[in-house]
Amino acid sequence: MWGSVDGAGETEPVARWTPETHTTSATSVIVGVAMGQEYRQLGLDERIEIYRLHRAGKSVRAIAVSMGRAPSTICRELHRNSRKTKVWDGGYEPARAHGLALRRRRWDCRHKLARQPALQQKVRDCLAMGWSPEQIAGRLAREQGGTVISHESIYRFIYHRSAQKDYWHRLLPRARHRRGRLGKRGGSPVDRIRDRVPVSQRPSEAGTRKQAGHWEADLMLFSRYGQAVLVTHERRSRFTRITRQPNKAARPVLDSLLGQFRHLPPAIRRSVTFDNGTEFALHHQLKSRLGIETFFCDPHAPWQKGGVENAICRLRRFLPRKSDLASITQEQLDELVAKYNNTPRKCLNFKTPAELFSEQVKHVALQV
Repeated sequence: MWGSVDGAGETEPVARWTPETHTTSATSVIVGVAMGQEYRQLGLDERIEIYRLHRAGKSVRAIAVSMGRAPSTICRELHRNSRKTKVWDGGYEPARAHGLALRRRRWDCRHKLARQPALQQKVRDCLAMGWSPEQIAGRLAREQGGTVISHESIYRFIYHRSAQKDYWHRLLPRARHRRGRLGKRGGSPVDRIRDRVPVSQRPSEAGTRKQAGHWEADLMLFSRYGQAVLVTHERRSRFTRITRQPNKAARPVLDSLLGQFRHLPPAIRRSVTFDNGTEFALHHQLKSRLGIETFFCDPHAPWQKGGVENAICRLRRFLPRKSDLASITQEQLDELVAKYNNTPRKCLNFKTPAELFSEQVKHVALQV
């Protein structure tokens, strides 16, 4: 007797088993999972036993004990393969359940990462390092001289594994099921800032990122009062530096900025763009002491210094707002920013910010 397997918009004939007619035997399949464990997939003979015990009125736990299986395995098997569909009235039958399982296994292999375990492990390792699927795909293409896998294929596999309770999406930079933009915030007292120059007067080369030496700066704050780090970001190379701050006061912020920029060639420190926070109230001393032009975003428009905003968003993956900065050393912060600067970026043709910034400094040195 034949029935239909329904799912994913298609039907597949499978043998319908009855106690009187079944003569086929199937054994369990041992497979590996992502975490290095092994488990045995249910075979047809075990599904027949589940059917027999369940029909006899045994509980899920009693069936599990009898078969040496976890109760969750039995519960999931009965729930997954007993659902009512357009062509199935509901109820558990072992041959149909086995056919559904085989089809799911074939469906899993539609993913390139499922077919290539070595590539899958490489992608997982890069995700664990904080890389995005786009960065992984671009870097592999750069290293191999051609497309190895697209970022969309990586995303599809991640979502597929999460649907299978493997939760790969937790390895994504933001650990979210979907991609989207967060709301915008911003704004600071403008009138308290001496010699403030609006960003509209910034050189056009800074806006197009074609010229090196134009920076953006902002404070990265934490939930504990007074904890902050200063983040500076070079617009062309995306090279980023972070420095621990004792507080949000303007003087320590100025000292950190002077310390970061003092040793750079003038061609690599042309300008800095800030938001309207009072922590940057002493910005004018950058010009008088180092010759650095300073500019400020319009009120409620932090996106006008989008480079450093994006950098802070990426750093939040490793330094969430709830972090206790007192337990993190400057050496650990240096390791974190080194990891950031050595991550390939699509906007740099999958070079790293450190590579491009080093090229810029060498180019300036050769011109001197």
